Amino acid sequence: MSVKNSESQPSKGEFVVLMAAMMAMIAFSVDAMLPALSEIGEALSPQNPVRSQLVVIVFMIGMGIGTFFTGPLSDAYGRRPLVIACGAIYALGAFLAWLAPSLELILAARLIQGLGASGSRVVAMAMVRDRFAGRSMAQVTSMIITVFMVFPAIAPTIGQGIIWIGGWRSVFLSFLIFSGVVLTWFMLRQPETLPKENRRPIRLPLIRAALIEIVSIPMVRRSVLAMSACFAMMLTNVSSTELVFEQTLGLGEQFPLWFGAAAISSLIAPMVNSRIVMRFGMHRISSIAMTAQVAISGAYLLALQTGLVPENMLLWYFLWQVSIFMTMGLSMGNLNALVMEPLGHVAGIASSLLAAISTILGALIAIPAAASFNGTQVPLVFCIFAFMVFGRVMLAGRAYDTARTAA
Repeated sequence: MSVKNSESQPSKGEFVVLMAAMMAMIAFSVDAMLPALSEIGEALSPQNPVRSQLVVIVFMIGMGIGTFFTGPLSDAYGRRPLVIACGAIYALGAFLAWLAPSLELILAARLIQGLGASGSRVVAMAMVRDRFAGRSMAQVTSMIITVFMVFPAIAPTIGQGIIWIGGWRSVFLSFLIFSGVVLTWFMLRQPETLPKENRRPIRLPLIRAALIEIVSIPMVRRSVLAMSACFAMMLTNVSSTELVFEQTLGLGEQFPLWFGAAAISSLIAPMVNSRIVMRFGMHRISSIAMTAQVAISGAYLLALQTGLVPENMLLWYFLWQVSIFMTMGLSMGNLNALVMEPLGHVAGIASSLLAAISTILGALIAIPAAASFNGTQVPLVFCIFAFMVFGRVMLAGRAYDTARTAA
């Protein structure tokens, strides 16, 4: 389908970059923190430095909670007011974290920051749905993911550079500056995409009805579980990779560079997806990507356990990291579009509920997976292999029979 409500909207290219920048605040807020966690633990929790990991986890919890509300609010009051309000909340959280004298206050500020970040995530996808539909929406979503994935690639290196210049607290200041730039750009260039006549008042029965509709559509239900598996794979990998570089590979100081190189090298995946999705469809590409990751992770796990690949060999671990990023690039954009396609009439509420469910489920699954790290790669590889087996099973079955032609 063609673009909807194109009058007075920015060009497709600018729209893609702006939406990607809004979503990039999430990746930047997580990945730029990774090089600072050890220093935060030593400075604010020397008796138990591993508590610094909560700086990332609490942010994700705040974002998960916030996504329950941002969609319905954007359906009732419009997309622009929600983006502006949530951007201000995000900036407030970053400012408070910058000044916080204790780990507990930083965690409280990170919760606030996560609540604000939820608006960018949910409303960006709802605005895409406002302007596009069908495979055109999948194409635009994939392009956004392509730009968005640059930030996980470079954020740890940027975070490390900021720490070298101004100390670990300055990372929070960088969040404040980045959000201010994106919010100003949005306010100047992006008009409202949801007409007043299409807005829906906030009513609990409507939210309950939307949730029932989501749960009652087998294709949507199974796709959300597949998205949760992908999110668990990503979060487990992000949470454990620094430990692998530090304890298993003995290359802790090189972590930002290799992590960024893996992400950058995989940008080809969403770029290819944006070109082929119109021909092959969202479901088929996501299924193939997950099947490939099952095979890759399974083979790598077997090689580690049999000793064919040494635990301290960087090359094979790096290539496996590349495959994870490529799987994300070929899956998440397609799954988001696939889930939203039958829910256009409740786009805001649906985007909120779906994002919240996949984030919370993925995070809950990832917690024990990340905690299973024992100094070797085996637990990490096994968990990601299991996640992809589950995700691939969710994408199989008759639930997708009627959707394959269109999706």
